[in-house]
Amino acid sequence: MTLPTTLPKIYKALGLMSGTSLDGVDVALIETDGQGTVIPHGFLYVPYSDDLRARVKTHFGTKEKSPETDAAERELTLFHAEAVRKFLKQENLDKTDIDVVGFHGQTLYHDPDHGFTWQIGDGALLSAETGITVVNDFRTNDVTNGGQGAPLIPVYHYARTRSSNLKRPVAILNIGGVSNVTYIDGNEDDLIAFDCGPGNALIDDLILNATGERFDRDAGWARQGKADRDVLDRWLAHDYFKKPAPKSLDRDAWNVKTISNFELPTAAATLTSFTVEAIVKGTEHFPEVPKEWYVTGGGRLNPAIMDGLKNALKVPVYPVEQIGWDGDALEAEGFAYMAVRKLLDLPISFPKTTGCKSPLTGGKIHAK
Repeated sequence: MTLPTTLPKIYKALGLMSGTSLDGVDVALIETDGQGTVIPHGFLYVPYSDDLRARVKTHFGTKEKSPETDAAERELTLFHAEAVRKFLKQENLDKTDIDVVGFHGQTLYHDPDHGFTWQIGDGALLSAETGITVVNDFRTNDVTNGGQGAPLIPVYHYARTRSSNLKRPVAILNIGGVSNVTYIDGNEDDLIAFDCGPGNALIDDLILNATGERFDRDAGWARQGKADRDVLDRWLAHDYFKKPAPKSLDRDAWNVKTISNFELPTAAATLTSFTVEAIVKGTEHFPEVPKEWYVTGGGRLNPAIMDGLKNALKVPVYPVEQIGWDGDALEAEGFAYMAVRKLLDLPISFPKTTGCKSPLTGGKIHAK
């Protein structure tokens, strides 16, 4: 007689992501067992208002709570709750259809070398507003235990590649406000990951301040200019690039006042080249050359960045859509996946991805 096999529970999980570019909230739904089964279902992007963006951004670099940061946290959390409601309406779902929400929140300050990271976002309030169990504060446990607290998304990159036929080793590159890479060649304990350097944040800030536009559409400004080689060489001599992996950064780690008097095309070209060359420099930490790179995040839509990577890396570089992934949804999906792993007490960070001493779970659960 064969005893029945208990199948792993499949959770419906929502992920909410607001990155360092502070453009809005990504909402993504997956079904997952928290391990090798991942089925993406839906996505919604809800942009911040200019007022909310400006209010939250004034607290970037802040390390201490205050009535002002509390007010910003509450407003941000209520915005996320409304984003959840909009998503459920879009997908014709009820709150009872969702098992858990993974809530990244908004990073104000990240300094893991001094044991500190802070993402605002009130998990208890979000749970009360939505009627769904919420997991938030994913980074603190890792930082408390000697890790960098970032990048966390590699465990999800690995999950998505488990059932694929990608050539190994493969690199999954996320270009958000900061760029980070996951090197995959083996199981989750063998993952190598780290923040490479700036992603889109510095370019976006430059374009916003100069033109009022949110980003350098189609690299229009960068392609009119030529990067300043002397400035690039000085930036690439930064101590961060000499540190071994794993390592992570804050979006404001770089002083770019050097280019404040440059013409906009030159400044845009210099920052764009910096993003590319910082990523390429990161390959020094890989044991082998990846056979292919797949790029997610907003940077995959910047043709100057993508062309620069293809020319410098000398191997195929594709947007993740090439393998059927959604580059807009991927990071939000990752936090949904990590929320399920928290419920199951499974690790989300590893010694070679964040520098923690042993694999660790992360996040705080706020039951509905």
